[in-house]
Amino acid sequence: MGHMTIGAVAVAVFLPVVIVSVFAFTSIATWSDARRREREAFYKSETLKKIAESSGAGGAAALDLIREQERIAQRRRRDDQRLGGLVTTGAGVGLLIFLRAIVPAQSVYLVGLIPLFVGVALLAHTFLFGPKE
Repeated sequence: MGHMTIGAVAVAVFLPVVIVSVFAFTSIATWSDARRREREAFYKSETLKKIAESSGAGGAAALDLIREQERIAQRRRRDDQRLGGLVTTGAGVGLLIFLRAIVPAQSVYLVGLIPLFVGVALLAHTFLFGPKE
């Protein structure tokens, strides 16, 4: 088999354990979050159903609540997309500057145009085609 040092054996044992642990934690965290969201949606729908069935004014209040929550969620999605566009655009500009400083003799810095244009496209979509308030 060959001569392996103690350090190589430790890395050969430790690395797979770390990788499996990270993926196990990620999958458990994702599953847990999905269950939490599912429970929240169930309780919310049950509460709204009870309010709507209770009286005439309750039904109107439930519909108003649903509309308000949808409006807030839509605004949050739009703001998140704008933030993503700004961050991606900034990353593109930073990459352009960084690569230009590191490799000034070649055009490697143009790779920064990829995230820059993705960020500009996200921003353009939110401001031009996204839902208005």
